[in-house]
Amino acid sequence: MIFALLAFAVVILLCFFGVRIGIATLVVGFFGVALQRGFDAGFTLVGQQVVEHAMNYNLSVIPLFILMGSFIHKSEVSADLYQAAYAGLSKIRGGLAHSTVIACAGFSAVCGSSLATAATMTKVSMPPMRKYNYSSSLATGTIAAGGTLGIMIPPSVPLVIYGLVTQQDIGALFMAGIIPGIILVLSFLLVVAIWTWLDPEAAPSDDLKIDVNSTKKSVKAVIPILLLFVLVLGGIYGRIFTPTEASGIGAVGAALIAISRGFMIETSQWREVLVEATTTSAGLFLVIFGASIFMQYITLSGMPFELMYWIDDMNFSPMGLVLMIIFISLLMGMVFEAIGILLLIVPLFLPALEMAGINLIWFGIIIVLVIELALITPPIGINVFVVSSMAKDIPIIKVFQGVLPFVLAMLSVLGLLLIWPNVVLFLPSLSPV
Repeated sequence: MIFALLAFAVVILLCFFGVRIGIATLVVGFFGVALQRGFDAGFTLVGQQVVEHAMNYNLSVIPLFILMGSFIHKSEVSADLYQAAYAGLSKIRGGLAHSTVIACAGFSAVCGSSLATAATMTKVSMPPMRKYNYSSSLATGTIAAGGTLGIMIPPSVPLVIYGLVTQQDIGALFMAGIIPGIILVLSFLLVVAIWTWLDPEAAPSDDLKIDVNSTKKSVKAVIPILLLFVLVLGGIYGRIFTPTEASGIGAVGAALIAISRGFMIETSQWREVLVEATTTSAGLFLVIFGASIFMQYITLSGMPFELMYWIDDMNFSPMGLVLMIIFISLLMGMVFEAIGILLLIVPLFLPALEMAGINLIWFGIIIVLVIELALITPPIGINVFVVSSMAKDIPIIKVFQGVLPFVLAMLSVLGLLLIWPNVVLFLPSLSPV
């Protein structure tokens, strides 16, 4: 147990010095096994884990969903989503901020990347909000917080990874994320409404004229994206095809949408999208390889089972156990990226969660929501830094001030899901099985 805790400390220290989490966990895991069982065992473990995960058919869903997101990103649908959302919300005070929340939710759901959403929507929505003198905190806070919505709304790569780690049905996880995702969007809209009511100067009444023809064109452009979304999720939920097959259909459909919008015509564009998807997938798989090797060492040390016995001795209630994991995950969010938290925390506590009889579908949504929260929680908040880097003239403290009301909203939704698990489990309970 002591050596396992020391290994965690070394990983955290390496990450503080800028070492990527995939490299840090791989190196520490390798040397942990090597010092305990010999270097031959260490090299064997690394080879086995890399080959096992690289050849895992179920993991192919990840690069395919990433490729789907890359095609959607390349098709520049974000501007159309924003225009379509604003058409319906233009009469409300703070309409541009409300539209940003809706557009962020839609774009991040199909794009699958919180960072890409934050960066893209900063380009799309900051200029009009600047033009109409929106407060910098409201504008940047809305974008940074809105970017987190994609992790919850399916198809979600973190939910896929969680399902593979815990051997839970990915389709059920996707369906479980829909209602919490909608509640999160509504809570963000409520934050904007309350903010602009308490401080009207934060969002002066705008008189942005709506071009009817342009709006119709934007709505028509969004419809194929919505249909693709329904096809992918409906196919998985209806057991028409597997998540892996759905990801392939999604990638092909996204490519066709991009082509129909006049993109992906030149070879250079295909190269750009494929390179982007490949490098993103490679970075993600490096995290998976490193975390799996590190967790093999942690398991070898006996820490998960000692932790399970300790939790049993301490008489933690199931809810007490979940709250402890939430607290640890929020602390880790100050250092690790979202996928790293999932791959380190979930396997470590999985035996204890199973022993406590906790519903792992419900817990999956809870832990993903906590990871979303970590993306905008001070002092790190990676989405905050992305928005700040895109809007260089706005001090980062202003962005943090902007996300704080949304942090409170996410904590409120988290409390709701903890108190009423059926909010998460209702749709999965309707599954045709």
